[in-house]
Amino acid sequence: MLGDTASGDATGRGRPVRRALVLVENLSVPFDRRVWQECTTLRDAGWTVHVVCPRGTKRDTEPETEIDGVRIHRYPLRAATGGPAGYLREYGAALWHTFRLARKVGPVHVVHACNPPDLLFLPALWLKWRGARFVFDQHDLVPELYLSRFGRGEDLLYRGVRALERLTYRAADVVIATNESYRDVAVRRGGKRPEDVFVVRSAPDVERFHPVPPEPELKNGKPHLLCYLGVMGPQDGVDYALRALAKLRDDLGRTDWHAVFVGAGDTFDEMVELSRRLGLEDQVRFTGRIPDADLVRYLSTADVCLSPDPHNPLNDVSTMNKVLEYMVMGRPVVSFDLREARVSAGDAAVYAPANDEAAFAGLVAMLLDDPERRRLMGKTGQERIGGQLSWQNSQRSLLAAYAAACDGRIPVPADGTTARGGGRTVER
Repeated sequence: MLGDTASGDATGRGRPVRRALVLVENLSVPFDRRVWQECTTLRDAGWTVHVVCPRGTKRDTEPETEIDGVRIHRYPLRAATGGPAGYLREYGAALWHTFRLARKVGPVHVVHACNPPDLLFLPALWLKWRGARFVFDQHDLVPELYLSRFGRGEDLLYRGVRALERLTYRAADVVIATNESYRDVAVRRGGKRPEDVFVVRSAPDVERFHPVPPEPELKNGKPHLLCYLGVMGPQDGVDYALRALAKLRDDLGRTDWHAVFVGAGDTFDEMVELSRRLGLEDQVRFTGRIPDADLVRYLSTADVCLSPDPHNPLNDVSTMNKVLEYMVMGRPVVSFDLREARVSAGDAAVYAPANDEAAFAGLVAMLLDDPERRRLMGKTGQERIGGQLSWQNSQRSLLAAYAAACDGRIPVPADGTTARGGGRTVER
């Protein structure tokens, strides 16, 4: 594998450039905020970073672009519809384009594959045979995602996704996990050595997310604003939130609120229809995806933010990005009682028993009546994001994962010779 040559150093000799290729299938970049933060962290550490990902529909639409020094190669992809056959078409097309664009990028030192799906080990293996090291960035536990999304139990397809997960773990030199629960799965189920699994937590971009003065007009004439931010898929619990809001109105007699649901996904139209069936159309607004500036306006005005992800095999062990984004904005959170939700939010959230919509509604009402508690919870969330959950801590772990992946190696010099050093990566 040949190294690129950067500008000469003080001695006049060429300096090899470390090249990383990041593979993503389920979101475009830089819309995928976690991946974008990883790319810019690697760039700042001296890596030349290429990304292969699908095109977006309304943003990230250029086939090829360079943003802030990161080169992005995008391919057209139609999201799956129509059951398993639709996923076969989507994943088959994604793999073909990923191989095609990876060949265009050329040799790299590290291939960094982000799931889902657990199929990107195939182009990663192809690059590994050509000298790259493979970093597997596990964004989702796909077997748990399958159980939670489709409700089909441990059938043949479930056993298939378990097999793909095993093959991915086996191929990876290093695994990046989003939290300790995922790290435990990589060690226990994936058979990885503990020293080869690194926790790189997602964290909001504090330069992008910061409170601005609230805008009371966003409350639509009501005293309070409730806000949901995130994907709207079968496992995301927007239906739980809507039914809880109906109970807040009907069972608790509370009509002093307006709710805004920000985001899109597979069940967006279904959720809009559910709000109509529940008679909430006058109190609930669905915005779809909106610009960052508008999102910050809503979150800055919100009195309570909603995290209605129901308890299921995936959600209980997953870190919800929306919870972290609520916290950085200083908003109190109502969540169902999930293991990793408590790890992330701590006292910045209140927790309803799993999937109990009436209890969820009761906690919303309690917070609406207690502005001082809301203030203290918001302050707690901001302190946690600025401390133990900060991206600075995740940056160190990401770079440690790359050092471990390249353990004992340095980038191949421009003359094609190889060099080895002891311990961690030797940098020039």
